[in-house]
Amino acid sequence: MKDRLCYFILIVLTIIVGLLSRYYAAVPLFIGDVLWALMVYFIMRFLFIKAQTNRIVIYSMSFCYAIEFSQLYKAPWIDKLRHTLFGRLVLGDTFLWGDLLSYTVGIAIGVLISLFINKKARLRELKTP
Repeated sequence: MKDRLCYFILIVLTIIVGLLSRYYAAVPLFIGDVLWALMVYFIMRFLFIKAQTNRIVIYSMSFCYAIEFSQLYKAPWIDKLRHTLFGRLVLGDTFLWGDLLSYTVGIAIGVLISLFINKKARLRELKTP
């Protein structure tokens, strides 16, 4: 239960930082993509709390890459959706190869944070009599 709460908090914090990053011109756009992938990783961790890290990475990468490649599909109905705030934030609108790298970096950061969280939890368990 503690792990799920921790990942929920991380999801909310990542969303807040990601939205704030869109309002400051000094923040490079790729930071938003890194944060988006990090959020996806945390959501997958939250949903599949017992899954091994490699599975979470596969789920997260598959989702992020599928969303990016879906931007190659152009149809009036989805383009209209992509022009809404929700559509821009979730689906994006322009395919960029660099976004795939940003997603990979964001998920890698998520793995490192998960390893840190799990290490702290194991240390707490060892100290508890």
